[in-house]
Amino acid sequence: MSPMRSTLRFMAVLGVTATCALSACPSIARDDPSASLANALAIQQSAISDYRIGALDKLNIVVFQVKELTVENLQVDASGQILLPLIGSVIAKGKTTTELSHEIADKLQANYMQSPQVSVTVADTASQKVTVEGAVNEAGVFELKGRTSLLEAVARAKGASKAANLRKVSIVRSVDGVAHAATFDLAAISEGKARNPEVIANDVVIVDTSKSKSFWHGLIEVMPSLYLLTFL
Repeated sequence: MSPMRSTLRFMAVLGVTATCALSACPSIARDDPSASLANALAIQQSAISDYRIGALDKLNIVVFQVKELTVENLQVDASGQILLPLIGSVIAKGKTTTELSHEIADKLQANYMQSPQVSVTVADTASQKVTVEGAVNEAGVFELKGRTSLLEAVARAKGASKAANLRKVSIVRSVDGVAHAATFDLAAISEGKARNPEVIANDVVIVDTSKSKSFWHGLIEVMPSLYLLTFL
């Protein structure tokens, strides 16, 4: 083999190595197992503990056996308040449906009724957003309408890319002012072997990159150059 061909081959291999190094994306979840589990539980619990009402959401409010006080599709105004019969203005924004139910019941009981039973449900949510980034086909910020799972959020980004590591898909969420990052196995979720967590407004979903897939993806991209070099 001529010195020129040896040099060109070396440069081609070096190019492949550089491509892989640049495309490899380190996982954001470097917590020890106990911390990772705690973060996952915090994220799951924050979703279980209920959606928090936002401005312009629409609510169904039912006061048991009092039809006159039952309201459907009542929209929260831009300032986060609702106007109800008898009790007037109530701040709904930032509260769970359970918290708002208890507050309305307390106000009714204070002046009008004995032991009222109140149920609040979200009929429709206003536009809220989730960010999906990393090894996906179309990263970006997407609107949420109603409850959205992790699988659905990734689907909104046109799915995971060929270089994705589906075993490491993270949700970053602020819980009580503290940022938590928990990693989930999207492959297992897709197969029905793991729980599909819910994503909520302001979450950031990050799909990690597989180093081995990045290597082969980078190799394929430079294959035409390698092919040509063999004939130099």
